[in-house]
Amino acid sequence: MKKIIISFLILAFVFACNENSTKNEILVKNSEELNTALKDSKAGDEIVLANGIWKDVEIKFRGKGSEGNPIVLRAETPGKVSIEGQSYLKFGGEYLVVEGLHFKNGFSPSNAVIDFKISHKDSLDEIANNCKVTNCVIEDFNKPKRDNSDLWVQFWGRHNELSNCYIAGKTNRGPTVRVSIAGVESIKNYHQIINNHFGPRPVKGGPSGETIQLGDSYTSMSPSHTLVANNLFEECNGEVEVISSKTNFNEFRNNVFYKSEGSLVTRHGNYVTIDGNYFIGDGVNENYGGIRIINTGHWVTNNYFYNLKGKSFRSPLAVMNGIPKSPLNRYNQVTDVVVAYNTYVNCSSPWQFGVGQNLAQSEVLPASEIRSARAIRTTVANNVIYNENGLENIVVENDKADGVLFKNNVVDNQGVDFKDFNGGIVEVDLELKQISDNIYLPIGIPNEMEAYNGFDFNTIESDLFGTSRKNNKIIGAVVGVDVTNPNILDKSKYGTTWYSNEVEAKEPTTHSVSNVEELQSKIDEAANGDIIALSEGVFNISKSIVVNKSITVQSQGNNKAELVYSGKADSPLFSLQPKGKLTINNVTLKGNNSNYAFASLKEGMSNHFGLTVSNSEISDFNYVLKVYKESFAERITFENTSLSNCENGLELSEETNDKGDYNTEYLTIDNCSFTNIKANVIDYYRGGYDESTIGGNLLVKNSTFTNCGAKEKNGILLNHYGIINVNITENTFKNNNVQFVSILWGAKNNSASDNTFTNSGTIKTEENLKMKLMY
Repeated sequence: MKKIIISFLILAFVFACNENSTKNEILVKNSEELNTALKDSKAGDEIVLANGIWKDVEIKFRGKGSEGNPIVLRAETPGKVSIEGQSYLKFGGEYLVVEGLHFKNGFSPSNAVIDFKISHKDSLDEIANNCKVTNCVIEDFNKPKRDNSDLWVQFWGRHNELSNCYIAGKTNRGPTVRVSIAGVESIKNYHQIINNHFGPRPVKGGPSGETIQLGDSYTSMSPSHTLVANNLFEECNGEVEVISSKTNFNEFRNNVFYKSEGSLVTRHGNYVTIDGNYFIGDGVNENYGGIRIINTGHWVTNNYFYNLKGKSFRSPLAVMNGIPKSPLNRYNQVTDVVVAYNTYVNCSSPWQFGVGQNLAQSEVLPASEIRSARAIRTTVANNVIYNENGLENIVVENDKADGVLFKNNVVDNQGVDFKDFNGGIVEVDLELKQISDNIYLPIGIPNEMEAYNGFDFNTIESDLFGTSRKNNKIIGAVVGVDVTNPNILDKSKYGTTWYSNEVEAKEPTTHSVSNVEELQSKIDEAANGDIIALSEGVFNISKSIVVNKSITVQSQGNNKAELVYSGKADSPLFSLQPKGKLTINNVTLKGNNSNYAFASLKEGMSNHFGLTVSNSEISDFNYVLKVYKESFAERITFENTSLSNCENGLELSEETNDKGDYNTEYLTIDNCSFTNIKANVIDYYRGGYDESTIGGNLLVKNSTFTNCGAKEKNGILLNHYGIINVNITENTFKNNNVQFVSILWGAKNNSASDNTFTNSGTIKTEENLKMKLMY
């Protein structure tokens, strides 16, 4: 018997050696060599891309490796191979691995940057199975137009993996990563999205800006079984859904959501597990969200929520109302959900039920859009809440939470009374133990407060830190308090081995400019954050100044430098281009009545811009600001500035497709004067019935409007149709020839206060605006 075993081991060793001996390393230096190597590849081959820039390369990676001997396509040195221009990577086959590539300075001419499928028009698609992308970076690889939709990683097939990658900077329409399951070959896929660093995704200014989307609305009842685990989501702000789970049986484990303006959402599909995740805010920003629940059979366990101030859709826990007999692409009723063993520290409105209840809008919405179905057969148990400042409502009932069972939850609410739901939420005195900057554990839970043992609660086998819950009746996300710092924000634990998004802060350099000829050249030489200091005097400018970086232009001394622009009609003094974030301070700008002070590009705004104007004077332009379709700024601010004698003011109203898009997230006017601005004084538009975005923010404060709006065709001075958040306060309106200063949307967060009106019409509130349905 012993001899047989030895002989078997020898044969296994020989076989293994023979299999390993098939490995073949092939260095390729151009597209032709790459295509030849791919065509001839076999199990065990390693195709090595030579270091350098690979531009306009369309990689179709076909092949059949094996579990022990995949075919590998890798960089000669990880991070030293740049995929640029119009390029993509597509998989077709089995056991294929790609490592160490850097996608930048370009975009995909296809519908995806990385696609686990090679499509054919006249034959069957080549689907990838058991394939992997690892140790790669995709950054700012955006389509030239914001409305051009694509995906940066699109999954098909089964058992594919995205791991240890850094992905950031998507600004155009479409989720960053999507698991597509249309077709029997892609359901029950068991894909893995693990150990990645999803870096900042800027606010998109409309829907379809998720970081991860699992399935779509029309495959929403199909089984996926995708695992999303051990990822860092840092400032993923694209829209209200950081992750949109739209299929069945997905798992989200041990992820960190750090300062991300959105939530993990079970948008469609059932039976999702959300366990052991961290949701970290800053205690100020109300857009940082937690978990939003729709549909059936989810388990939300062992999660930690800290300093989240979001409300409604962005609450730490938001449980939505559904639509009776909902179509696939809308909102199904929440049923049979468990929320247990979670910990909430210093969170506003930690639990909201009936979110999205919209009965008040029934007069402008069809019955098929009315969310009236409350959550039923839902259990909230064994959770711990600590509030530094007591809350009036631990549970916010946008609609009655009468279908929810609350059991053995505790809260330190600093003595503020709250509804306890038949004793299901108990007031206790707790203290906080600091584990790290963002992890504080409530301690002091009374021994008699034991965990509620609901149906199948025995399957919750460990806590947030992986400690066993066996034979333990402690509630909250953590068993015990003698724990070590998990270092959840140590970025070296996520993403690649060779790339970091940490940038050392540097003091800005000031570049002095004394004449027109130097102005553009100094801006071109400057680094992001630098200052262009203008000497006193008049600068006569005949050609647009290009801004494609973060830069400040200001006067050197107390006296304002004066920029007089004589450029051709409809051209801007400052051309705000992708990544151009301009600050103007203490400067006078004058036009020739036919040109513009500031404008985005008409086409090619592949990335965001920004504008801040302070302590300045602007006059004699056709438009003060013209923002074209598919252009987006996170912030546009005018403060302590006068705008006078212009045909048009601030025009941000070209997103008229009514699909929820708009041109800026925050438009702020503070302590400004508008005099003799004939039309479009402020024109800020968002159309379409959509709640996937913040919805725009307009603040008009402490400003004066005099003799404005004479050519405003609709008779409204401040136009902000469809903008969700509007605050018009402490302003003076004098002799403006309009019927209305503003029409507020009463059903949303629109308000006006402490304004003074003289011969300027009134502010009207319209409770329900009729919006075009997008779905």
